[in-house]
Order: sequence, then structure tokens, then C-alpha cells
Amino acid sequence: MKQSLQIKMGQSLAMTPQLQQAIKLLQLSTLELQTEIQTALDSNPMLEMQDDEGAEPREADLANESRETREANREAETAAAEQKQSATEVELAGESSQGQDDTIMPEDLPVDSVWDDVYDSASPSSTGTSGSDGESRDFTEFHNAGIASIQDHLNEQIRFAPLSERDQEIAETIIDAIDNNGYLIDDVDILIDGLNRDIIDEDLMFIADEFETVLHLVQHLDPPGCGARDASECMTIQLMQLPESIIRTNALGIVKDHLELLAAHDFARLRRLFKVNEEQLQEAIALIRSLNPRPGRQLVNDHDQYIVPDVFVKKVKGVWRVELNPDIAPKLGINALYAGMVKRADKSDDNNFMRNHLQEARWFIKSLQSRNETLIRVATAIVERQRSFLEYGDEAMKPLVLRDIAEQLSLHESTISRVTTHKYIHTPRGIFEFKYFFSSHVSTANGGECSATAIRAMIKKFIAAEDATKPLSDSKIASTLVAEGIQVARRTVAKYRESMAIPPSNERKRLN
Repeated sequence: MKQSLQIKMGQSLAMTPQLQQAIKLLQLSTLELQTEIQTALDSNPMLEMQDDEGAEPREADLANESRETREANREAETAAAEQKQSATEVELAGESSQGQDDTIMPEDLPVDSVWDDVYDSASPSSTGTSGSDGESRDFTEFHNAGIASIQDHLNEQIRFAPLSERDQEIAETIIDAIDNNGYLIDDVDILIDGLNRDIIDEDLMFIADEFETVLHLVQHLDPPGCGARDASECMTIQLMQLPESIIRTNALGIVKDHLELLAAHDFARLRRLFKVNEEQLQEAIALIRSLNPRPGRQLVNDHDQYIVPDVFVKKVKGVWRVELNPDIAPKLGINALYAGMVKRADKSDDNNFMRNHLQEARWFIKSLQSRNETLIRVATAIVERQRSFLEYGDEAMKPLVLRDIAEQLSLHESTISRVTTHKYIHTPRGIFEFKYFFSSHVSTANGGECSATAIRAMIKKFIAAEDATKPLSDSKIASTLVAEGIQVARRTVAKYRESMAIPPSNERKRLN
């Protein structure tokens, strides 16, 4: 085969390190971004956190400031001016018609976005930034303050119990095998085998009866029910600590042998089994519902996760304003002292080291500016589309997909997807992930569209207002929605209901 040289022309996408860094920062969550910023500050001497917004530069720094530093400062000032010019404000439409009915949802509602130079005015505050309503924005203060584990709580009580060293060892083994819900996660036989594994003398082996005695003691510590092997045993322990009565007797019979009937709401069969009337059964069920099926959760709150919003949305003088959370946009800058040491014509290793870090610091600051600018643009576009939701709630949510925002902002859908993933927006109605505002649509009778979020809200409202003795079926809910002009099938209602963890009508049925 003869070898030859050929010239070909083509196009390819090459991702520069700057672009890769910008994309990486764009998809980071708030906590991940703060970690990335701290890592950059620790590794790059050219980067510094600037605390005092109006502080004058020191004379020594000014004397050492080189042309490189002045160029960096000019670039930052230019970026700040462009950001201020890009801030948008949509005035309240129809402001003169203030006397119109509040129940009418106008198509145009006010929105305003402000981002005054992220790195010049959005400095981190040690005391939290308060909004116009006086609420503090320092959400990090609400993080879990380190609640003691359930093991620590139970062991503290066991230490005061009159137990032998042998029983103390059994109790510690049992407590170590209790999960955060308060249940024993290992079989009793496995725990006994573990205790006996290192014992040589067979006469000293732990036996099941001895283990059960100590387990009974642990189960009656505070909170009662910890160490139970299932929900039935857990609630039985709690009921046994109550004064004896007919109601308690009926409740014990249900939780010991007929929890499946209670879960299925088969009240007629329960009445026949216990030979009680509706009122007596209701009293027993009310007592069962007052119990705690997860006693360990009284001590452990590891399922609570506090969210720091990326963007704030609030209404000021009839205008919706969109602002970047200043706590996630620290005021970064170039260290003037180190930047002044860079010499343009010097090719030494030390100077190249300083020059490279100076360039990396500029890239990092620009990438952060690009991230936050894109974030505020996307948030503003979402608020413009979903102003009805901010005014009237879930039922006014409009259909929205990533492509709609991408076309409006002339960005790629993948960029919008990165911006809206693990980013949160704080509104007067609560904190929502950006993706919450995106949903598919269902056609209406008049040719319009209704979002899936709005339909879910309507289904939830219908079920909340239903007669508990005659709950609405999925077919009935679908018929009600069709009567209101929303074309939706029964299976669609069932899908939306299940997504909200709402049981079907036969499981929602209650006694009179």
C-alpha cells in the first residue's frame, strides 16, 4: 500500500481549559461551589477574599501594583459595568387598574432582576443579610447542631441500671444493633452467636432466655419501643405502658394480630372480630394512631436537610425582583501584592509560577462571573414565565420545558439543564428546586394547555375536600377535571395521584 499525504478540511469542537472550568462550575451545587472556591483560595496565592467593600488599597500594595494588576482591575470594572447594564426590570402591567377583581389571573405580572456586580457588592456577611421583611438570610445557622445518637441515649440509661457485667455486655450488643428508627436490625440468633464466638468455656455461653430478658429491659427504656423487631412489637410495648382499659385491650388485639386489616381499612371485619361497634373501634384506632411507630426518630433527625437557596425572589412595590444570594457569591479579587511581583520580561521559574497562577486566578473569577450571570438570567426567565404561580399558587403553574428557556436566552438545552440541577430558588411560597418550575402539559377544551403541576395541585385539593366516608375515585376526579375543561384520562389521574404518594380511594376510606 502506497503512503501519501492528504489535506482535509473539517470542523471540530475543542474545549479549552477555561471552557471546561466554566462548565464544571456551572453544574456545581451551592455547597460544592463553596468547596471549590475554598480549594482555589488555598491553592492559588493570587486569589484572595476581599472583606471590606469600601476599603482603600494600602500604599505598599499600590506601589507594587504592576501593569498586569491594573489590567486585571480594569477587566473586573468592565465586567461589573456590563452586568449592571444587563439587569432587567419589567414594570407592573395594568398598574392603573388597581380596582380589578383579585381572583382574575392577569397574563402579565411584574418581574425585576438585579445583580449589582457580584464580586463588588455581594460580599459574604457574617451576620446574615436581612430582607425587607426582617428575616435573616443566613440559612446555614439552621444546620443540625449535632444531636446525640440513639446509642448514646440508651447507653446512658443502661449505665444506671443494676446489671451484671455479663448483662451489661448483652445490653451494649443490643443497643449497637438498633437503627435510627429504633428497630433491631439483626436477628437475635445472630447477635447471640456473636456474643458466644469468643467464649471458650461452654458453661459461660449466652443463652436465648438470658438475651430476651435484657432485650425486654432495653425495649422499655426511653423512648419505649426501641429494640423492637417489627412495628407490631414496637406498638405493643408502648400500649403495655398505658393504664389498662377496654380501649387498650382492643388496640392490643389489633396491633398484635390484625395490623394488615387496619392498613387495608377493613373496618367491618375488625368490628366482627372484636365484637365492637363503630365508636369503640374508632377509639381503639385513635389510640393506635397516637403511638410512635419509629421511636428512634425522636432523637435522630438525620433525614432533615437544610437548603441554601441560590436565588431570592421577592415582591417589592408591586414588582417581582430576582436577586442572587450574596452568601454564595463571595467577593474574590486578585492579590495586588503578589500580582505586583510578576515581571513581564522575566522567564525564570519563579516568575512563570506567579504568572501562571495569575492567569488561573483571572480565569476562575471570570468563570464564577459567567456562572452567576447565567444563573440570574435563567432564574429571571423562569420567574417571568411563572409569575402566576408566585401570585396564585400551584394551580396557576404554566407548562414549561427546558427548550422554552433555552430558546428565550439563546442557550443550549444542556446549559439550562446544568443550571437548573441542584439549584434552589427562595420565593414567598417556599424554597423550590429550579426544575420544579418545569413540567409537561395537558390540553384543555378551549385549545390551551395546563401544566402537570397544576393538575396535581387540583387533584390534591379535590381529595383534601372529599367526604372521608365516600372518597373520590380516580374516574370521578378525571370527570371533574374534564368538566372544568382539562382533558385528562383516569390512568393519568392515577399516575399523578401515585406520584404524590396519595393512596387509592379504598385505602382513604374512613369511619364516620
